Amino acid sequence: MFTERPLTPTLERLHSESAPDVLVLDVEQDFETLPPAVAEELGLVVDSLDPAAYPTDWLPANTPSQLQAYAGPEFTIGLPGDGTVVWTRQTAPPTVLVKARASGTPEAFREFLIAEAFVELDLDVPESFLPFFGEQYPELDAALGLDGASVYQVAFALYDAWVGLQSRERFQDWEGEYDALYDAWVDAGERLTGRVEGVPGEVARGETEFPAATELACSAVKHGLDLPAPFAALDTLAYREHGAEYAVQWAEKTVDALTE
Repeated sequence: MFTERPLTPTLERLHSESAPDVLVLDVEQDFETLPPAVAEELGLVVDSLDPAAYPTDWLPANTPSQLQAYAGPEFTIGLPGDGTVVWTRQTAPPTVLVKARASGTPEAFREFLIAEAFVELDLDVPESFLPFFGEQYPELDAALGLDGASVYQVAFALYDAWVGLQSRERFQDWEGEYDALYDAWVDAGERLTGRVEGVPGEVARGETEFPAATELACSAVKHGLDLPAPFAALDTLAYREHGAEYAVQWAEKTVDALTE
């Protein structure tokens, strides 16, 4: 199920510099959340397991079942929306998991995704949006007034933007040092250029739902793209410093403005 992934010279160098203790594994299958029976197989290839569990009062009544399972005491890894590469600190050493679908991902972008995991582990950010929001997740739910799946989508996006505010500085520093990884990061940002500017208008006209618009805008934060209001307020030092509390306040103000 899990096999150690050989790293290219570029990734090997980055690994030794930023995440020397991290294990990189290929996974035989795709997954959104690794169920306990499969996740526990990691015990055969790592030194130890330390499953995380989160308080039930962090979860609103409309919380999707997969998030409930993730928060529970059974050992699970990953959430829907995590993408092709995920990482966890629930193992010792920390582990980067490369899903089977990575074989169909362009090599340059696949390398970037693994490098991004190294950076996020080195930044010591929370493993997912749930511990990022913590006890404030029900406040975000109340501020948004949306169904559970939509709140999940917005929360995931807001966490992604907050991480991106920090990780993009590392990506920018790759120029001249890790040029192939830097170029892959730039290329991914260029693919978003032109898609973000018109998002507020699309939401106003009912052409794009607010969660999808937030997801797109927040993905642009990682690449330092210019954002229109109200999303520009997420690309700020205040958000980086105040995190979940700021995100909840942003949601309250944004929803109020959209419903006026």
